[in-house]
Amino acid sequence: MHIVNSIGKFYFNTRIPSIDRFISAPVETQHRVLSYLLKRAQNTEFGKQQHFADIRDHQDFKSNVALQGYESLKPFFKRMQASEADVLWPGTIRWFAKSSGTTNDASKFIPVSEEGLHRSHIKTGKDFLSMYLRNNPASRFFTGKGLVMGGAYHPNELNPDVFVGDVSAILMKNLDTWIQYFREPDLSVALLSEWEQKLDRIADITIRQNVTNISGVPSWTLLLLRKVLEKTKQPYIRNVWPDIELYCHGGVGFAPYRQQFEELMGKHISYQNVYNASEGFFAYQDTLDNDNMLLHLDNGVFYEFIPFNGTLDSDNAVTIADVKPGINYAMVISTNSGLWRYVIGDTVEFTDTAPYRIRITGRTKHYINVFGEEVTIDNTDKALAAACSDTGAKVVDYTIAPVYTTHLQQGKHQWGIEFNSPPDDMGSFESILDHKLQALNSDYQAKRSADLAMGKLTVMPLNSGTFYQWLKSKEKLGSQQKIPRLLNDRSFINEVINISENLK
Repeated sequence: MHIVNSIGKFYFNTRIPSIDRFISAPVETQHRVLSYLLKRAQNTEFGKQQHFADIRDHQDFKSNVALQGYESLKPFFKRMQASEADVLWPGTIRWFAKSSGTTNDASKFIPVSEEGLHRSHIKTGKDFLSMYLRNNPASRFFTGKGLVMGGAYHPNELNPDVFVGDVSAILMKNLDTWIQYFREPDLSVALLSEWEQKLDRIADITIRQNVTNISGVPSWTLLLLRKVLEKTKQPYIRNVWPDIELYCHGGVGFAPYRQQFEELMGKHISYQNVYNASEGFFAYQDTLDNDNMLLHLDNGVFYEFIPFNGTLDSDNAVTIADVKPGINYAMVISTNSGLWRYVIGDTVEFTDTAPYRIRITGRTKHYINVFGEEVTIDNTDKALAAACSDTGAKVVDYTIAPVYTTHLQQGKHQWGIEFNSPPDDMGSFESILDHKLQALNSDYQAKRSADLAMGKLTVMPLNSGTFYQWLKSKEKLGSQQKIPRLLNDRSFINEVINISENLK
């Protein structure tokens, strides 16, 4: 296995020069990507409508093409699912990624072309591993197997030639054969749609393997790790998988979960952050000292960024040439799967511009600004992590909603938190959470000053299994499904409180 490990590391090392090239010429690379996308799609229906052949630069692109959302492109997507060719991208599209979604809305189905699959998702995944191995020359990554917490896919009900499912499942199905060798479980188990059965089967299979790395959404991965420890009656994951060295996470903020992972592992491993969405694989952690992510600029995705304060103005969209650190941007993408000026719904902040690194700050629709506090998911994840660290509490997940100001009560935030281990003193926990949030967000601090505009936040402990039951009731069980964490109304939190009360 030492020879196999050396060969694997040698192969991925050959990818480093191409990464260094886009890092050294970022603006030129992105200009080339835009030109390529427009040329490839100029004879599609959308390309002809938007006069792609006449576009020469970003300003032309902004003038010709309006910002797009799922609803505006949905009619095109439906025709593509019927195998209609040359609609948004040349040829027909066989794969559609089912967006995880964080609301009660019907699922979204995002086209994934063959080019997008291999030159965006898979290529960026390989580049992430290349950087990890460069940063970890002593890695024994290829001496064992990678455990991937993926979803499932199935034929489209109206067209059996087209497949829909979680992007993780689409990737697993289309990985190179030699990469499949280093992954567990096999596809017959990995792609099971019954999630409770899948967790049990994965645990049974992998406890007999030498797992060196794990990939998955934190909340679901924790469920698996606890099941593995339950089945093996071992105190730590290191006792089951001695060579475990890497956990690759994404989908939700990792801060509230990190302490739980460290305790379950029982050894130091590397935790690496990635930004792989249904629409593309955009960024990955490229250093060991923090979890900011390198924006991949040469994978068939052209990026625009709009300063975001609750509204989106296309005229304010800029390329990476003009972004500045510390500004909250809504990210807009155009891709080699036929998404054009698509508002993905995530907000990001640049932490560096040489090279370009980002961190995800939240969602354009998931933030709280009822009292002018402008609180983001990044703020709440960090505040919750601090409160858990100080009190020893452990969380499953959480959501936050406003309590509106009335003549009977002062407005404030209410946190609905499902705990694995609740704090001994909830009042102290609430105070730490509130003070940390003030330290992280000056707008929140100003509104909390002397309790004039907002009262102190309160925590509603939710019964064990609340969020699981909500996901199950919505048929959203799966590795990429997420809980909506910040909302400006009480519809969701009232729903989960009702579920919690029924679990008593």
